[in-house]
Amino acid sequence: MIRVCDDHGYFADGSCPVCGDEGEPVLNEKRRRQLSKFMSGALRHFPDDVGLSINLQGWSDFDSLIDTVTDKYAWAELRQVVAVIEADEKGRFERQDGRIRAAYGHSIDVDLEATESTVPNRLYHGTNPGALDEIFEEGLRPMSRQYVHLSETVEEARVVGRRHADSPVVLAIDASKMKQDGYEIDKRGEGTFTVKRVPAKYLERLNGPETDDQRFEQ
Repeated sequence: MIRVCDDHGYFADGSCPVCGDEGEPVLNEKRRRQLSKFMSGALRHFPDDVGLSINLQGWSDFDSLIDTVTDKYAWAELRQVVAVIEADEKGRFERQDGRIRAAYGHSIDVDLEATESTVPNRLYHGTNPGALDEIFEEGLRPMSRQYVHLSETVEEARVVGRRHADSPVVLAIDASKMKQDGYEIDKRGEGTFTVKRVPAKYLERLNGPETDDQRFEQ
Protein backbone atom coordinates (compact mmCIF):
# COMPACT_ATOMS: atom_id res chain seq x y z
CA MET A 1 0.00 0.00 0.00
CA ILE A 2 1.25 3.46 -0.89
CA ARG A 3 0.01 6.34 1.25
CA VAL A 4 0.57 10.08 1.14
CA CYS A 5 1.31 12.50 3.96
CA ASP A 6 0.12 16.05 3.25
CA ASP A 7 3.35 17.46 4.64
CA HIS A 8 5.98 14.93 3.55
CA GLY A 9 4.72 13.16 0.43
CA TYR A 10 4.35 9.51 -0.55
CA PHE A 11 5.54 6.51 1.44
CA ALA A 12 5.14 2.74 1.30
CA ASP A 13 3.23 0.99 4.11
CA GLY A 14 3.30 1.88 7.81
CA SER A 15 3.29 5.55 8.73
CA CYS A 16 5.06 8.63 7.44
CA PRO A 17 8.77 8.16 8.22
CA VAL A 18 9.10 11.87 9.07
CA CYS A 19 6.09 12.72 11.25
CA GLY A 20 4.43 9.35 11.94
CA ASP A 21 1.11 10.32 10.33
CA GLU A 22 -0.76 7.33 8.88
CA GLY A 23 -1.51 9.33 5.72
CA GLU A 24 -4.17 8.78 3.07
CA PRO A 25 -4.27 5.58 0.95
CA VAL A 26 -3.34 6.18 -2.68
CA LEU A 27 -2.64 2.79 -4.23
CA ASN A 28 -3.04 -0.79 -3.02
CA GLU A 29 -0.24 -3.33 -3.40
CA LYS A 30 -1.75 -5.14 -6.40
CA ARG A 31 -2.14 -1.96 -8.41
CA ARG A 32 1.24 -0.64 -7.29
CA ARG A 33 2.87 -3.77 -8.68
CA GLN A 34 0.92 -3.49 -11.93
CA LEU A 35 1.97 0.11 -12.49
CA SER A 36 5.58 -0.43 -11.48
CA LYS A 37 5.97 -3.48 -13.72
CA PHE A 38 4.32 -1.78 -16.70
CA MET A 39 6.26 1.47 -16.32
CA SER A 40 9.57 -0.37 -15.89
CA GLY A 41 8.87 -2.48 -18.96
CA ALA A 42 7.85 0.49 -21.07
CA LEU A 43 10.97 2.47 -20.17
CA ARG A 44 13.43 -0.45 -20.19
CA HIS A 45 12.29 -2.93 -22.80
CA PHE A 46 9.31 -2.11 -25.06
CA PRO A 47 8.78 1.66 -25.49
CA ASP A 48 7.85 1.28 -29.18
CA ASP A 49 5.11 -1.20 -28.35
CA VAL A 50 3.30 1.36 -26.18
CA GLY A 51 4.07 4.44 -28.28
CA LEU A 52 6.81 5.97 -26.11
CA SER A 53 9.81 7.79 -27.55
CA ILE A 54 13.08 7.16 -25.69
CA ASN A 55 16.19 9.20 -26.46
CA LEU A 56 19.75 7.89 -26.43
CA GLN A 57 20.11 8.70 -22.72
CA GLY A 58 16.97 6.72 -21.85
CA TRP A 59 14.75 9.75 -21.22
CA SER A 60 11.07 9.94 -22.21
CA ASP A 61 8.57 12.78 -21.88
CA PHE A 62 6.82 12.44 -18.52
CA ASP A 63 3.42 13.56 -19.82
CA SER A 64 3.67 10.95 -22.57
CA LEU A 65 4.25 8.27 -19.96
CA ILE A 66 1.18 9.47 -18.05
CA ASP A 67 -0.91 9.20 -21.22
CA THR A 68 0.46 5.71 -21.86
CA VAL A 69 -0.32 4.53 -18.33
CA THR A 70 -3.81 6.02 -18.21
CA ASP A 71 -4.63 4.48 -21.60
CA LYS A 72 -3.55 1.10 -20.23
CA TYR A 73 -5.32 1.32 -16.85
CA ALA A 74 -8.64 3.15 -16.59
CA TRP A 75 -8.22 3.52 -12.81
CA ALA A 76 -4.76 5.15 -13.04
CA GLU A 77 -4.19 8.89 -12.82
CA LEU A 78 -1.22 11.22 -12.44
CA ARG A 79 -1.32 10.84 -8.67
CA GLN A 80 -0.89 7.07 -8.81
CA VAL A 81 2.02 7.28 -11.24
CA VAL A 82 3.84 9.85 -9.09
CA ALA A 83 3.21 7.70 -6.02
CA VAL A 84 4.87 4.67 -7.65
CA ILE A 85 7.90 6.75 -8.65
CA GLU A 86 8.43 8.58 -5.37
CA ALA A 87 7.74 5.64 -3.05
CA ASP A 88 9.94 3.20 -4.98
CA GLU A 89 12.53 1.98 -2.47
CA LYS A 90 14.90 0.62 -5.13
CA GLY A 91 15.14 3.86 -7.08
CA ARG A 92 13.97 2.31 -10.35
CA PHE A 93 12.98 5.66 -11.85
CA GLU A 94 14.66 9.04 -12.37
CA ARG A 95 12.50 12.11 -13.01
CA GLN A 96 13.68 15.64 -13.82
CA ASP A 97 12.74 18.63 -15.99
CA GLY A 98 9.55 17.07 -17.34
CA ARG A 99 11.31 13.84 -18.27
CA ILE A 100 11.50 10.32 -16.83
CA ARG A 101 13.68 7.27 -17.37
CA ALA A 102 14.41 3.90 -15.85
CA ALA A 103 17.53 4.13 -13.71
CA TYR A 104 18.83 0.70 -14.79
CA GLY A 105 17.86 -2.66 -16.30
CA HIS A 106 17.51 -1.71 -19.97
CA SER A 107 17.47 -4.20 -22.82
CA ILE A 108 17.06 -1.39 -25.37
CA ASP A 109 20.19 0.46 -26.49
CA VAL A 110 20.72 3.52 -24.27
CA ASP A 111 23.63 5.40 -22.75
CA LEU A 112 22.64 6.61 -19.29
CA GLU A 113 25.59 9.00 -18.98
CA ALA A 114 26.57 7.59 -15.62
CA THR A 115 27.93 10.00 -13.05
CA GLU A 116 30.89 9.10 -10.86
CA SER A 117 29.76 7.35 -7.69
CA THR A 118 31.31 5.56 -4.75
CA VAL A 119 31.51 1.83 -5.43
CA PRO A 120 31.89 -0.58 -2.49
CA ASN A 121 34.98 -2.77 -2.54
CA ARG A 122 32.76 -5.83 -2.71
CA LEU A 123 29.49 -6.39 -4.57
CA TYR A 124 27.20 -9.41 -4.90
CA HIS A 125 25.22 -11.34 -7.49
CA GLY A 126 22.57 -14.00 -6.93
CA THR A 127 22.21 -16.74 -9.51
CA ASN A 128 20.97 -20.24 -10.29
CA PRO A 129 23.33 -22.95 -8.94
CA GLY A 130 22.99 -24.75 -12.26
CA ALA A 131 24.74 -21.86 -14.02
CA LEU A 132 27.88 -21.90 -11.86
CA ASP A 133 30.06 -24.03 -14.15
CA GLU A 134 29.45 -21.70 -17.07
CA ILE A 135 29.86 -18.59 -14.90
CA PHE A 136 33.23 -19.69 -13.50
CA GLU A 137 34.36 -20.45 -17.03
CA GLU A 138 33.05 -17.38 -18.85
CA GLY A 139 32.28 -14.91 -16.04
CA LEU A 140 29.06 -12.93 -15.60
CA ARG A 141 27.62 -11.64 -18.86
CA PRO A 142 24.64 -9.31 -19.45
CA MET A 143 22.66 -11.89 -21.47
CA SER A 144 19.47 -10.15 -22.71
CA ARG A 145 20.32 -6.86 -20.96
CA GLN A 146 22.99 -4.28 -21.65
CA TYR A 147 24.78 -4.73 -18.35
CA VAL A 148 25.40 -7.18 -15.56
CA HIS A 149 23.48 -6.09 -12.44
CA LEU A 150 25.21 -6.33 -9.07
CA SER A 151 23.82 -5.77 -5.58
CA GLU A 152 25.30 -3.84 -2.68
CA THR A 153 24.25 -6.41 -0.06
CA VAL A 154 24.14 -10.19 0.21
CA GLU A 155 20.44 -10.19 1.07
CA GLU A 156 19.50 -8.08 -1.94
CA ALA A 157 21.52 -10.44 -4.16
CA ARG A 158 19.55 -13.37 -2.74
CA VAL A 159 16.26 -11.59 -3.45
CA VAL A 160 17.30 -10.99 -7.06
CA GLY A 161 18.61 -14.54 -7.36
CA ARG A 162 15.24 -15.97 -6.34
CA ARG A 163 13.89 -14.80 -9.69
CA HIS A 164 15.99 -17.56 -11.22
CA ALA A 165 16.07 -20.28 -8.54
CA ASP A 166 14.31 -21.16 -5.28
CA SER A 167 17.69 -21.51 -3.54
CA PRO A 168 20.07 -19.17 -5.35
CA VAL A 169 23.82 -19.05 -4.89
CA VAL A 170 25.39 -15.70 -4.01
CA LEU A 171 28.65 -14.72 -5.66
CA ALA A 172 30.96 -12.05 -4.27
CA ILE A 173 32.64 -9.72 -6.76
CA ASP A 174 35.96 -8.05 -6.03
CA ALA A 175 34.79 -4.64 -7.25
CA SER A 176 37.86 -2.88 -5.88
CA LYS A 177 40.20 -4.96 -8.04
CA MET A 178 37.93 -4.55 -11.05
CA LYS A 179 38.06 -0.75 -10.66
CA GLN A 180 41.85 -0.90 -10.34
CA ASP A 181 41.98 -2.93 -13.55
CA GLY A 182 39.98 -0.32 -15.45
CA TYR A 183 36.43 -1.70 -15.39
CA GLU A 184 33.68 0.93 -15.18
CA ILE A 185 31.15 0.15 -12.45
CA ASP A 186 28.25 2.56 -12.05
CA LYS A 187 25.52 2.99 -9.46
CA ARG A 188 21.98 2.69 -10.82
CA GLY A 189 19.22 3.38 -8.33
CA GLU A 190 19.31 2.38 -4.68
CA GLY A 191 21.84 -0.39 -4.05
CA THR A 192 22.19 -1.55 -7.68
CA PHE A 193 25.40 -1.33 -9.72
CA THR A 194 26.06 -2.13 -13.38
CA VAL A 195 29.08 -3.27 -15.34
CA LYS A 196 29.52 -4.56 -18.89
CA ARG A 197 30.78 -7.95 -17.67
CA VAL A 198 32.56 -9.61 -14.74
CA PRO A 199 35.40 -11.98 -15.67
CA ALA A 200 35.55 -15.17 -13.62
CA LYS A 201 38.79 -14.19 -11.86
CA TYR A 202 36.91 -11.53 -9.86
CA LEU A 203 34.25 -13.96 -8.59
CA GLU A 204 34.03 -15.94 -5.38
CA ARG A 205 31.20 -18.19 -4.24
CA LEU A 206 29.91 -17.48 -0.75
CA ASN A 207 29.57 -20.69 1.22
CA GLY A 208 27.96 -19.23 4.33
CA PRO A 209 25.57 -16.47 5.42
CA GLU A 210 28.00 -13.61 4.92
CA THR A 211 26.77 -10.30 6.30
CA ASP A 212 27.27 -6.79 5.03
CA ASP A 213 29.96 -5.94 7.58
CA GLN A 214 32.12 -8.78 6.24
CA ARG A 215 32.86 -6.86 3.04
CA PHE A 216 36.39 -5.87 2.22
CA GLU A 217 37.35 -2.85 4.27
CA GLN A 218 37.00 0.43 2.42
